[in-house]
Amino acid sequence: MSTPPNPNARPLWQRMLIRRLKFIGIVVALLIVVLGGSYLFAPQWLIKASYMREAMNAQLEKHSVQAGDTQWVYYEGGQGPTIILLHGFVANKEVWLKVAPLLTAHFHVVIPDLPGWGESSRIPNASYNIDNQADRLNDFIQTLHLQHALIVGHSMGGAIAGVYAAEHPNDIAELALIDSFGLKFKENDFAKEAMAGTDPFIYNDRPGFERATALAFEHVPDIPGRFIDVFIKENIANRAFIESTFKELREDSQVSSLQNRLDKLTMPTLGLWCRDDKIIDISALESLRDGLTHAPSISTSIFNGCNHMPQLEKPKEFAQALTSFALAH
Repeated sequence: MSTPPNPNARPLWQRMLIRRLKFIGIVVALLIVVLGGSYLFAPQWLIKASYMREAMNAQLEKHSVQAGDTQWVYYEGGQGPTIILLHGFVANKEVWLKVAPLLTAHFHVVIPDLPGWGESSRIPNASYNIDNQADRLNDFIQTLHLQHALIVGHSMGGAIAGVYAAEHPNDIAELALIDSFGLKFKENDFAKEAMAGTDPFIYNDRPGFERATALAFEHVPDIPGRFIDVFIKENIANRAFIESTFKELREDSQVSSLQNRLDKLTMPTLGLWCRDDKIIDISALESLRDGLTHAPSISTSIFNGCNHMPQLEKPKEFAQALTSFALAH
């Protein structure tokens, strides 16, 4: 005897849909638990995962190479003329990830961690001032055969790029200096504190991190608290190196390391600044222009609405200015 059909039974397609929705719900719940647990107990994993995602989006791959006394770790990707991007003080190669996708579409982009910073190696008690870093940069460029590239340096990286260019003018095609250290500028509050020995980029807690961030950004990025804790831990772990390098950079020879070599720059040069830079005052741009007595061409770009980090606060405008400069030469 056959069982009569249940008038309340759901159609097959509805039952299948419900099963799939339940499965998706379980997966989502597990992801929430995993991500929530990672955020609370291992936020460094999420930061690394975010960097990996951004690097993949920019079509960058991570590599390492021994050059001179340093095991360099760097990103590389894209095709076309070569651009080398150098980060600043208490920073790393990841500071360029936001702007990188806008560059790899047209250029071969190389983004290293400078020696001693990020994932690149560090020699205890060695000097990491501008002059020595420029020598190490030469090792890197020679090892990877990156001669005749456009070298872009931000802040401390600008001084390193400029000194390298002055000492090796035949090995560089163009130079771009971004809110660069090593130039004369109108003394501001940051300069007064720095020359008095106060390093605002040292912090032990979230308020200290927020003060340092506010010094560099016009619009302070919204960073989750547990991520800030990771940055604080890294800052404390690298404290001795940060302090020793900061002490070196306060020396007169380092403060004017680029200024004293401007007349040796014989390649097209771009100076790019945020108008309201609280760290390297925009008056440094005038010092740059006045000192470039042998550069075949001098270009300048000034951005509004940013502070010391135009590659992060104005990535589209930054990429456009850099691309226009590179293609013009």
